[in-house]
Amino acid sequence: MTIAYTIISFIIALGILITFHEFGHYLVARWNGVKVLRFCIGFGQPIFRKRWGKDKTEWVIAAIPLGGYVKMLDENEGKVAHEDLPRAFNRQPVARRFAIVAAGPIANFLLAIVLYWLLFILGVNGMKPVLGPIEPASPAAHAKFEQGETIVTIENEPVASWQDARWTLLRYAIDQSANVKVQTINKNGEINWRQLDLSQIDPDNLNGNFLGIIGLNSYQPILKPVIGQVVADGAGQHAGLLAGDEILAVNDTEIHTWMDFVQQIRTNPEHTLELEILRNNQVTIIAITPEATTENGKQIGKIGVAPVVNQAEFEELLVTVSYPPGKAFQKAIEKTWETTILTLQMLSKMITGDVSWKNVSGPISIADYAGQSAQMGLVSYLAFLALISVSIGVLNLLPIPILDGGHLMYYLIEIIRGNPLSDQAILIGQKIGLALLFTLMTFAIYNDINRLITG
Repeated sequence: MTIAYTIISFIIALGILITFHEFGHYLVARWNGVKVLRFCIGFGQPIFRKRWGKDKTEWVIAAIPLGGYVKMLDENEGKVAHEDLPRAFNRQPVARRFAIVAAGPIANFLLAIVLYWLLFILGVNGMKPVLGPIEPASPAAHAKFEQGETIVTIENEPVASWQDARWTLLRYAIDQSANVKVQTINKNGEINWRQLDLSQIDPDNLNGNFLGIIGLNSYQPILKPVIGQVVADGAGQHAGLLAGDEILAVNDTEIHTWMDFVQQIRTNPEHTLELEILRNNQVTIIAITPEATTENGKQIGKIGVAPVVNQAEFEELLVTVSYPPGKAFQKAIEKTWETTILTLQMLSKMITGDVSWKNVSGPISIADYAGQSAQMGLVSYLAFLALISVSIGVLNLLPIPILDGGHLMYYLIEIIRGNPLSDQAILIGQKIGLALLFTLMTFAIYNDINRLITG
């Protein structure tokens, strides 16, 4: 995946999400008779500018695609002609101002619903939640899960894929719930109920290999140690390995599965190994030196070969979850609501210190996720857009001055008091809001850089 591909995917995502957010403000402002002076996507130097419409609204696309704004006629920002006073934002009743400001975040939630609706109609591909090896001394081991079982429900919620299982368990883990009830079914059709204790899960691990921390791994068909493909110009090709070679041993250690072979290669970067292989019914010895590469901050070995894969076995583990349009719409609303609640729970636990601020992602990580999801296909990219759209909606509703939520907080105070806050109070609030946002952005960028350094 090239940097250019990642950047383009990121810019397209931001363009869609920001445009919908700002269009929410714009549309409700127009419905309420407020004159819109400028609709801008991005900040900095304009790269596109045009005026049209009855009010000669200026439509702008700027160079830095990290935000946007809708500028409305307002006496607080400049002189307003007498005939335009009824159309000034500040002259509107507080209920109308509230609706205009709230429309941006609401547009993001509506976009998420539409995206999830499309996803549930198109069908989300995933792996059946069949259990692989259970990690020893893990919560799953204590709950007596067994390899080969399939997760059917979690707290009576149906589970069709590993994505469903991870999402549902993550919700309960954030609450640090104890004894989550999980229903499984084994190969003989026998149903079992497991009590999975999530109360001791480290909150810092919620953003990583969460299922692995619980002790759950997806089942993978056992691959024989037979080479199916040799990458051009890799260590395997240079050593003379061919498709069809069966690995019998590495440095006199017997190899029974492909994972046995992978483990030997990964743990020996730049160390010459002696492979015993079976080729055309004859045993051959080949010396090979795995190339060193860095993964998750650790040096591992790679030789550029892939196994022979039994496609039919893997296809049996695949599942596509889809719904008719009506049911898909219901599921989309539920998914948007669940994602919103989960996001708020994460934020509240960060504030109380129960969840680490390491889970905050900045623009670098989001750009990386955009590129990865786009490379995986349309469905993955739509899922990414829906998730980020919910996050933007939630973030903008936080009662932080200069955000939409801060303005909504001012309007609620105005409704209660019967008159607006003073200009001085609003100015102080803006300074506090800027400081909070700067701190949040500093955390996010620090986390991004730390992830890049540590892998």
